[in-house]
Amino acid sequence: MTVPMSPHPQEPHSANFAARLNWLRAGVLGANDGIVSVAATVVGVAGVTNEPAPILVAGMAAVVGGAISMALGEYVSVSSQRDSQRALIVKERRELAEDPEAELAELTGIYQSKGLSKDTAERVAAELTEHDALAAHLSAELNIDESDVVSPWHAAYASAAAFAVGAVLPMFAILLPPAGLRVPVTFAAVLIALALTGTLSAYIGGSSKRVAAFRLVVGGALALLATYLVGGLLGATGVV
Repeated sequence: MTVPMSPHPQEPHSANFAARLNWLRAGVLGANDGIVSVAATVVGVAGVTNEPAPILVAGMAAVVGGAISMALGEYVSVSSQRDSQRALIVKERRELAEDPEAELAELTGIYQSKGLSKDTAERVAAELTEHDALAAHLSAELNIDESDVVSPWHAAYASAAAFAVGAVLPMFAILLPPAGLRVPVTFAAVLIALALTGTLSAYIGGSSKRVAAFRLVVGGALALLATYLVGGLLGATGVV
């Protein structure tokens, strides 16, 4: 059977579009975390010393520790989500095997609650059940696609990679310029990058690009300023 083409091909209608959108947004936010956290670390050290060795060591520690932390957090979170999805799929499959008539009535009721007449809802439920009963119930009741259960390993890799990619910018910005320009160059590079990631995340989510960019730039500027002042204060007092 040929599925008719959508009259609006530019609009996403695939079942897992929302999941892909969330992955993309998570990648942008992971890169943003890498930019801000690593930049704050190296700028804080630069508040104490302009020597490249301590800055490099602190920066690399922040990159490695941050990437592992992001990956671990994402793995644990997505593992819990995956286990919940699998449990719901098993439960739905068992209910369909034990009482298919009750499940058909339940599916009919769902479509009636969405505005279909009783006759139309019964016909839709019957046709979907005949085609793939489990998929019909997972979609209507739980908004789950059995073939699209999330992978915690993929999430962990993606999160760590996004963080590491974002961390590259502040590392280069703090180490490549001459000693006297390291902090101002890092500030400028990081704030520009945050404006771009804010704009991109707003574009993905369909929200205001100006507001999103402004929030990230202000938050990043405050983080950099705070860590630089702390580093300078500790250096001036002789604590480090």
